[in-house]
Amino acid sequence: MRCVIIAGSPVCNISFIKSVINKDDYIICADKGYQYAVEAGIKPDLVVGDFDSCEIEANGDFEVIALQTHKDDTDTMHAVVTAIERGYNDFLLLSASGGRFDHTLANISVLQYIYQNGATGIIASEDEVIEYMEKGKKIFENRQGTTFSVFPFGCHRICLSITGAEYPLDRSFLESSIPTGISNVFSSDSSSIEIYDGNAIIIINNKI
Repeated sequence: MRCVIIAGSPVCNISFIKSVINKDDYIICADKGYQYAVEAGIKPDLVVGDFDSCEIEANGDFEVIALQTHKDDTDTMHAVVTAIERGYNDFLLLSASGGRFDHTLANISVLQYIYQNGATGIIASEDEVIEYMEKGKKIFENRQGTTFSVFPFGCHRICLSITGAEYPLDRSFLESSIPTGISNVFSSDSSSIEIYDGNAIIIINNKI
């Protein structure tokens, strides 16, 4: 079951949000994400937040979880935790990158939480897709010509292989202090990234 979370980044493309949401998605708005949903004509199932950056409709036909302003997690994190508790295991995070870099980094940490709780998730915008990955293999279909980057996340280095790319790797190491994983290009209609050790974020440009 897919859960779409509309977060509150100041970088938001309403048309993109409308284009990627399906009628069967469970939609959660995290604080200012509610404003974006209204602009997109999208009815949320749940709105979560401390509402320090927007006001919500008093008698809206949706569930509301009001949070304290002073808290230990973010509105987006609380939305993810709630959705996982309700059985959702596939996440699409929108309006979750751009703007303040610390907020983007926090949302990448949320991707790690999603992965480590047995679910899958991506952050998507009209410009890029961000994924988190640990040990395992992922196949990328129909991405030929698309630029991507791979970086260690929360570790000193990763051991990985990359096939079907301009710069293939075979059980090579990428260090967190040397950004050699930047700006690779998928060169095949079926490419792969396999992680043998460590944690990685994968950033794919311009295409979901």
